[in-house]
Amino acid sequence: MTAIKHALQRDIFTPNDERLLSIVNVCKAGKKKKNCFLCATVTTERPVQVKVVKVKKSDKGDFYKRQIAWALRDLAVVDAKDAIKENPEFDLHFEKIYKWVASSTAEKNAFISCIWKLNQRYLRKKIDFVNVSSQLLEESVPSGENQSVAGGDEEAVDEYQELNAREEQDIEIMMEGCEYAISNAEAFAEKLSRELQVLDGANIQSIMASEKQVNILMKLLDEALKEVDQIELKLSSYEEMLQSVKEQMDQISESNHLIHLSNTNNLKLLSEIEFLVNHMDLAKGHIKALQEGDLASSRGIEACTNAADAILQCMNVALRPGHDMLLAVKQQQQRFSDLREHFARRLASHLNNVFVQQGHDQSSTLAQHSVELTLPNHHPFHRDLLRYAKLMEWLKSTDYGKYEGLTKNYMDYLSRLYEREIRDFFEVAKIKMTGTTKESKKFATLPRKESAVKQETESLHGSSGKLTGSTSSLNKLSVQSSGNRRSQSSSLLDMGNMSASDLDVADRTKFDKIFEQVLSELEPLCLAEQDFISKFFKLQQHQSMPGTMTEAEDLDGGAFSRQHNSGTPLPVSSEKDMIRQMMIKIFRCIEPELNNLIALGDKIDSFNSLYMLVKMSHHVWTAQNVDPASFLSTTLGNVLVTVKRNFDKCISNQIRQMEEVKISKKSKVGILPFVAEFEEFAGLAESIFKNAERRGDLDKAYTKLIRGVFVNVEKVANESQKTPRDVVMMENFHHIFATLSRLKISCLEAEKKEAKQKYTDHLQSYVIYSLGQPLEKLNHFFEGVEARVAQGIREEEVSYQLAFNKQELRKVIKEYPGKEVKKGLDNLYKKVDKHLCEEENLLQVVWHSMQDEFIRQYKHFEGLIARCYPGSGVTMEFTIQDILDYCSSIAQSH
Repeated sequence: MTAIKHALQRDIFTPNDERLLSIVNVCKAGKKKKNCFLCATVTTERPVQVKVVKVKKSDKGDFYKRQIAWALRDLAVVDAKDAIKENPEFDLHFEKIYKWVASSTAEKNAFISCIWKLNQRYLRKKIDFVNVSSQLLEESVPSGENQSVAGGDEEAVDEYQELNAREEQDIEIMMEGCEYAISNAEAFAEKLSRELQVLDGANIQSIMASEKQVNILMKLLDEALKEVDQIELKLSSYEEMLQSVKEQMDQISESNHLIHLSNTNNLKLLSEIEFLVNHMDLAKGHIKALQEGDLASSRGIEACTNAADAILQCMNVALRPGHDMLLAVKQQQQRFSDLREHFARRLASHLNNVFVQQGHDQSSTLAQHSVELTLPNHHPFHRDLLRYAKLMEWLKSTDYGKYEGLTKNYMDYLSRLYEREIRDFFEVAKIKMTGTTKESKKFATLPRKESAVKQETESLHGSSGKLTGSTSSLNKLSVQSSGNRRSQSSSLLDMGNMSASDLDVADRTKFDKIFEQVLSELEPLCLAEQDFISKFFKLQQHQSMPGTMTEAEDLDGGAFSRQHNSGTPLPVSSEKDMIRQMMIKIFRCIEPELNNLIALGDKIDSFNSLYMLVKMSHHVWTAQNVDPASFLSTTLGNVLVTVKRNFDKCISNQIRQMEEVKISKKSKVGILPFVAEFEEFAGLAESIFKNAERRGDLDKAYTKLIRGVFVNVEKVANESQKTPRDVVMMENFHHIFATLSRLKISCLEAEKKEAKQKYTDHLQSYVIYSLGQPLEKLNHFFEGVEARVAQGIREEEVSYQLAFNKQELRKVIKEYPGKEVKKGLDNLYKKVDKHLCEEENLLQVVWHSMQDEFIRQYKHFEGLIARCYPGSGVTMEFTIQDILDYCSSIAQSH
């Protein structure tokens, strides 16, 4: 607190000609503790002004500033809160009440005591001190601060000094001994003066009486001074001696400091040298490995890898400030750079040779795979190259230009190698699909030339016309036998003038197996190559693909070329794209070859699009589960689009061919070709798409096809001239209903119900129309009876009508004996037999329905006879049992 007081006096009050008497550290009551100081001050000039000043620290906290000042005469009340207990709180009542909390009770008491004294000395108006100890107001506080108030302000109070209690007591005793001390102050003062003179005289006599002792004392003092002079002489000599010793010690100290400094510098220099030696020294074995190491053997590759890591650590060491200015360091760095460049060239050259060597070895195995539907295994090639994976990583981080050059060379060479293998592989697949039996040796001798088979199959793919038995290039591929047995009909499945009814199921199964084997061979090939590229070239595997690039962009001036020119390492996202670009360039022939194979399969048999859609969808789904952004997944997805397009085209062409169906005017229609072939299509599709991922595509195709079948059955029925419309509708919708019931296709439940309804309706219509009125005259007679009843004649009165009496009824009935009825039914059976086709076998169904209808008419006639001619005894000449016997015998006789 004393230091703060001096600082405040110096910085704030001295410039204003004020003296700081007391200070207390306070904060406002009830708020956050923002400390400030209350200072009691007086001016050094007259008249004296007494103030209470509030001082606080600045916001920056580096100096104090004067905030507010109150004149002491404006202070009305000082409230100490509690006169007995210690309490740091107090209030000062100026114009308004200020509530303060002191940092300590002692500081508060000292400040209040100082205020009380200043009030007693300078102010006429007395301040009211509340809850203040009387002892605090009567006695001075024994603190340095209050002493300064008492002693430092004497001049400001006209050198007046207050008597203390002891002095007051002595004066009272003296005044009690003199009666006129109060009544005659002058006499009392004169008396005191005389007594003082007497005392002074006594003192002088006492001093004179002690002169001898004074002389002795003076003599002793002189001797003491002599002794002091001798001691001073000795001390001077000692000081000279110590000065000499001090100079020597200073020299020794300076010498020791220099030695210590030299040792420190030597230690630091040794530390720097050890750092450089430990971090920038390459072992001779590593140098030899980099210069001459065998990159063909496993041991040599391991030694070169360790040496490459060691030189990389030496080159990447974080040098301390100033190291790069040392000539030895520069020379060592240059040496490392030369070693790195030399080894990088040697490594790049060796790996290029390895690519070529491994490629030649791989080509030698092509002959044994060319006659089989298998792709060469590249695992040994990958296994040998993966030994250099760490060196490739080193090359990538030290010389990205050479690393990228190796990457480009690998892609260039491998793309040619894979192109030969894949093209030969697909040629074998095409030969197996088309049934060619050429010798495998002849095929194997033409791996790089356009063979006759390849030329023919490519011309097949490029042709836009249909395959025919006489002009198709398939004849040149030894499929003449299959081409000859394929009809030229315009049926539902005649996509390439090939009738589905003539296609052998074994051929389709064979195609399915070949196509599956092609995909099964390609999938592990692509996955193995992608995994190898990621490991060998130290690239990040795909997790997501932000965008796609066309193949032209990837191979001709695309992102890869720009990265190659930059010569800087790629970020992680670019490394993921680089894997995709490398795979696209290496396997750029897979997608067009797959599309060609798909086109061939589609031309051989349009049903093959169903097999291909299922197989391709399954492989796409599998590839996406492994990595949805991989090259394999993207490529198969693109090819799947082509397969789906062919499938949709197949469905559209089938619907179009339904519309183009023409019927013969001379023969009965029977079951329409596209109805029978829809059954074949649905049966085969259900077997193919069982548990398939793309079932939704088949359901959509079903909906389109069945609508087309319905529409075109009705169209053909309307155009039919020889066969009645109801027969065409009845037979074909019965066949459709039977097909849908047997296959249980869930998406066609509504169509199945519709087909059943149409079949039932047209069966009933045909029966009614064909049966007509077999008892024509009888039928006309009863129509007249019903007309009379409708006119209001009562049924029992109809017999009184002349034209409809009992005699006329008997006359009409006699014209239809049993023999005539049987003859009419026999003619009707023959007529129905001519209308209906044999393959649907609906004759008995229709005949039974006609029998029921005839019996219904018979019962109707009997009912009219019973109601209109009651009691007449008139009956038909044949019974219901006769009708049943007639119908049964007619059916059996035919």
